[in-house]
Amino acid sequence: MASTEINSTQPQTAAQIRAAFLDFFRSKEHQIVPSAPIVVKNDPTLMFTNAGMNQFKDYFLGNKPAPSPRIADTQKCLRVSGKHNDLEEVGVDHYHHTMFEMLGNWSFGNYFKKEAIAWSWELLTKYLQIPIDRLYVTIFEGDEREGIPKDTEAYEEWSKWIAPERILLGNKKDNFWEMGDTGPCGPCTEIHVDTRSEAERAKGDGASLVNNDHPEVIEIWNNVFIQFNRLKDGSLQPLPARHVDTGMGFERLVRVLQNKQSNYDTDVFSGTIDAISKITGVAYGGTQSKADIGIRVNADHIRAIAFTIADGQLPASTGAGYVIRRILRRAVRYYYSYLNYQQPLLHQLVPVLAGQFADVFPELKQQEAFVARVVREEEEAFLRTLEKGLKRIEDIIGASKDLIGGKETFELYDTYGFPVDLTRLIASERGLTVDEAGFEAEMQQQKDRSRAASATDAGDWVVLKEGGLPEFVGYTMLESTAEVLRYRKVKAKGKEGFQLVLDRTPFYAESGGQVGDTGVLATAGGELKVLDTKKENDLIVHFVDRIPEGFAGGEVMAHVDKPKRKATELHHSATHLLHAALRKVLGTHVAQKGSLVNSEYLRFDFSHFSKMTDEEIRQVETIVNEKIRQNIPVIIRQMPKEEAVAQGAMALFGEKYGDTVRVVTIDPEYSVELCGGTHVGATGELGLFKITSEAAVAAGVRRVEALCGAAAEAFVNDQMLQFAGVREALNNPKDVLKSIAQLKDEAAALRKKIEGFENAQLITLRDELKGKTEAIGDAQFIGAVVSVGSADALKKLAFELKAQVPNYLIALAANVEGKAQVVLLFDDALTAAKGLDASKMIKQNIAPLIKGGGGGQKTLATAGGQNATQLEEVIKAVKENLFA
Repeated sequence: MASTEINSTQPQTAAQIRAAFLDFFRSKEHQIVPSAPIVVKNDPTLMFTNAGMNQFKDYFLGNKPAPSPRIADTQKCLRVSGKHNDLEEVGVDHYHHTMFEMLGNWSFGNYFKKEAIAWSWELLTKYLQIPIDRLYVTIFEGDEREGIPKDTEAYEEWSKWIAPERILLGNKKDNFWEMGDTGPCGPCTEIHVDTRSEAERAKGDGASLVNNDHPEVIEIWNNVFIQFNRLKDGSLQPLPARHVDTGMGFERLVRVLQNKQSNYDTDVFSGTIDAISKITGVAYGGTQSKADIGIRVNADHIRAIAFTIADGQLPASTGAGYVIRRILRRAVRYYYSYLNYQQPLLHQLVPVLAGQFADVFPELKQQEAFVARVVREEEEAFLRTLEKGLKRIEDIIGASKDLIGGKETFELYDTYGFPVDLTRLIASERGLTVDEAGFEAEMQQQKDRSRAASATDAGDWVVLKEGGLPEFVGYTMLESTAEVLRYRKVKAKGKEGFQLVLDRTPFYAESGGQVGDTGVLATAGGELKVLDTKKENDLIVHFVDRIPEGFAGGEVMAHVDKPKRKATELHHSATHLLHAALRKVLGTHVAQKGSLVNSEYLRFDFSHFSKMTDEEIRQVETIVNEKIRQNIPVIIRQMPKEEAVAQGAMALFGEKYGDTVRVVTIDPEYSVELCGGTHVGATGELGLFKITSEAAVAAGVRRVEALCGAAAEAFVNDQMLQFAGVREALNNPKDVLKSIAQLKDEAAALRKKIEGFENAQLITLRDELKGKTEAIGDAQFIGAVVSVGSADALKKLAFELKAQVPNYLIALAANVEGKAQVVLLFDDALTAAKGLDASKMIKQNIAPLIKGGGGGQKTLATAGGQNATQLEEVIKAVKENLFA
């Protein structure tokens, strides 16, 4: 395929280098695709994207066709756990990172080794102008045991471009790539750059330093040639279509092109490092000092934190969320201890990153305020316990010889929020190790204690029959026979009540935001009203209105309030539809932060950074109501938690799940959530969904209230009745909005006319009052009761007189709609000369007369009151006080 001519001017900035890579492959007819989220959504084998090929896995496996046979991109990657764990090296060395960019070009059954190698050489040496004498390449040496020959094809292609002594053989570990135990695989060729100084290079060539962890002889690009399929028996089978999968470390490439000895000295990081130095007052020197390591750690970690939150993963106490929390707390500890900065720092760096990456990863810029808010809250929470935790760890270290015990490590985790790797880091700085096996044992004991915490103080209960934990049958039954196991008298909020436990019950106990059931228990002593149902540890406790005299328990018939339960189920299923719709409309950062589900309405709290617009609310309602009309079956299954998560089920923050979970699915492509609540059989039962309010409840958390079913219908009917009343009041126009707009225009026009009439009246009054000016000494006094339409008009009249009369002392009063209004306006010079105070006069002499109040300044004061019969007395009192 023909290529277009490219400008060969060497790019200098990181942004130019990234653009150069993408422009180069665009010229080779590659489709440029956006980065996949750093958080993996549909692959149970991964928490985070750790390589550029992750998003193309289905194309290599043949699960679906690629959108183009040639693709290129820059991919956000995160490596902090599992096989790819660089966390301990980050900040200590100068080329490992948690979050990094991987530039890549891909061929799906299109070009192969010839083109891939030629284009690699063209890009690096001609377009990016890396000197040829600094480059080395490796190819697969072959594996006789597996019958894989040396990659002579790659060798021959490289021989066209580079000297044979610079083509090195690599073993299976370095130069044969496999997706997993089975599946697509093949040899790869790596490209390495020798960045040593001329003096160092003169001491010997870099061939022996390739793949030997030399910090200045580094791999920057790996070209993988996927040409085999690994079968279950371990044998290799040639693929009918051969693919190219490449990955180049962007930060390392920029370092090479900018002639730096550290990735952190490039403009990929310099903006963030400068910001850290400015905020903390600690200069960066690029050394191995604690301060410089601390700056590098924070410059690196904020990228992983910010981009992961922007892609929808909030910090949490488990799973992927805990990985982010660990990284954040590690960064906090570094700036707290190494930079002596003891207030939130990381959130101040989010705008720097957002601006830097606005054109390549715009999702951070779009959510800048939300991400910064989440980061700050996490920092503040950890800083509150960090100082105490550091003091505690110092005590522990002081009492330890060479090992921090598992119990102490667990205490730091459980009480002070120290992830185990943070304790490990602090211990290693002191030459100690951590008993991680002991820590895991303590963690397991905590889980066991939590599961065993269902015991109840038997002394408070009247035990009628021994029995195990109650059986909940309410998912499928709303009526059931049962036996009473125990009861007790309780007192809450000054009121006496009773609690009762059955051996089995259809009553749902309040949990997961869903309120507890109500109903009746039919007993030999009469009906007991069930006012509420709650859990106490693992006991299902029924709150009843009474316990009959001589109650001996026995068999009862439990009846759940069916209409109330049904209405509650409608609203609970609606929260699942709402949650999924919010994520579709607002973004995948939306996560449930709390809920209330009852028979009357639903309340749903979720993470979001701004007020929802009217259009967003309308879109959410439209999506939910479409799902209702589709009458989708609500499928509920129990399965191991691992299996549920592998199938993409969404777990909610703050919820506690056991080894076996209940999965509620409303269309596998729409909503799959772990949930213990009760639900409708199909979405059509909801009838109608309507959002009634949206508001903020906390930083970064919004709240929606909504209705469905009969409640939504009643709400809409009420709104329609009000609308009908408005229409009737407007004489039933065809277009109500147009009619209202016309009324508003007419009202505005009338106000304008009235203002004109008032202004003319004021001018007439002004001229009339001007002619009644009373000269008293060097002052011109005007005091009168006038007829005006408002307090503002009265004030305006006073100022009209001010402009016409020198040395003025003005006192005006008016009856405005039955209430007294008074204004005093005094000349500045007279006020100063005579020691006058209009505000004081209003409060002391005028307000009592009109049974009101007022105030102002020395030269201007106003008053209003209930008594408009004393206005003449007001003017008289002002005159007496002015000229006494």
